[in-house]
Amino acid sequence: MTITPLMPVYPRCDVRPVRGEGCYLYGEDGEKYLDFASGIAVNLLGHGHPHLTKTIQDQAATLMHVSNMYGSPQGEKLAQRLVDSTFADTVFFTNSGAEAVECAIKTARAYHQSEGGDPQKQALITFNNAFHGRTMATISASSQTKMHKGFSPMLAGFKYAEFDDLESAKAAMGPDTAGFMVEPIQGEGGVRPASKEFLQGLRDLADENDLMLVFDEVQCGMARSGRLFAYEEYGVEPDIMASAKGLGGGFPVGACLATEKAARGMGFGSHGSTYGGGPLAMAAGEAVLDVVNNEEFLEHVRQMSDRIRSALEQLIPNHDGLFDHVRGMGLMLGIKLKSEVRPFMVHLRDNHGLLTVAAGDNTLRILPPLIIEEEHVNEFIEKLSAGARDYEIPEVS
Repeated sequence: MTITPLMPVYPRCDVRPVRGEGCYLYGEDGEKYLDFASGIAVNLLGHGHPHLTKTIQDQAATLMHVSNMYGSPQGEKLAQRLVDSTFADTVFFTNSGAEAVECAIKTARAYHQSEGGDPQKQALITFNNAFHGRTMATISASSQTKMHKGFSPMLAGFKYAEFDDLESAKAAMGPDTAGFMVEPIQGEGGVRPASKEFLQGLRDLADENDLMLVFDEVQCGMARSGRLFAYEEYGVEPDIMASAKGLGGGFPVGACLATEKAARGMGFGSHGSTYGGGPLAMAAGEAVLDVVNNEEFLEHVRQMSDRIRSALEQLIPNHDGLFDHVRGMGLMLGIKLKSEVRPFMVHLRDNHGLLTVAAGDNTLRILPPLIIEEEHVNEFIEKLSAGARDYEIPEVS
């Protein structure tokens, strides 16, 4: 046998974490890394947060799993907290972001195919360079052909338009259009925030044509933008929204939130999940909300964001052959590079103990735990600056 026990779908690097503490990860041999990747925006409370870990421990010792045939006091409580804090009237819990997006797609289609709807409206307009997950529906919702390779045919029911281009979205509309699905801030696509005019324009088109507006806030949600959800920064509410990643702070949990109107097609038997909404996941979600869903914490995120952005804007001119500009929102920031991003990300990781994430459009993603303090910002800037100084920019052939 030549295949590895772990199916080789990830090009794993030599960093092998065995322990985490706060904003740091530690490898097998004790090597220390400043974690400004956060499990790709998952570990928003860092590693080993006392309230989150104790809550999970206590719940695991009490009740871990029951079937959704039974009532769910734990799920009802977390759902009510999310409803009280957002645009939504109802929540379906999942195990991941991809599952949350799947539920969002089904909810948008079911709205039109339920009583009083228009069954021909089945297609969602999505946007180039989007990332919505790795299931068949979510890769079909993306225009990125690299994710399609080996899995054809793609599922029907998706049309692609240019991101942040309202005229392109309008041109894609037709009699079969069910709605729009968009990331308010594209993550994998390069940390690209949409403009308010674009999102408001989609909202207006949805209202004028009885369409569903779906926001994918799997990466940009749960306080990462400096608001509980990024749509609040824009003042534009969706009909349906997918959340995950930071929602469990490291424990697998996702959610599809919807208004009562949008969820009219999601009745008994329309959807389900064996593990979604289990007591242990609900406890993790509650613990995360306990910490992040208050103005003091959100203001801290915004302050740390301003501190990093200001420092980066001062740093970039000193390395103008490498860096182009900084963009993003809250503690979901990106540095656009003038050369390929991955070699520089590897250089920071292997030579300076700084963990970041590569994204599209040659963008270095900066996704620290939301609990960072001034000392972590200073350490990050020092490591990034040192990495930029001793990095040899590859020559373009």
